[in-house]
Amino acid sequence: MSEQTSADEIMRKRLYWHSRRGMWELDLLLIPFLDHCYDGLAPEDQAAYRDLITEEDQDLFMWLMRREWPEDPTRRRIVKMIVEYAESTGNDQYRTL
Repeated sequence: MSEQTSADEIMRKRLYWHSRRGMWELDLLLIPFLDHCYDGLAPEDQAAYRDLITEEDQDLFMWLMRREWPEDPTRRRIVKMIVEYAESTGNDQYRTL
């Protein structure tokens, strides 16, 4: 195993644990997006995701539940990507939130 592979695995584990918020609604959106979409994102979108998960739960909840959108265009873009992914997967649980 190369050092880069090990560093990538460590980063991925950190992303996973930072994406787990302890709030069911957020976990339901962030974890599947991380698992299924993150690796395919452009580097700037990956950076936006990493930045997004540093936000407070109440802000993430408001944005991901579409009650309001982030003012920052980069943050708004990644939030919309997460919401659109959840809607496109037919996530019935997301529709009831």
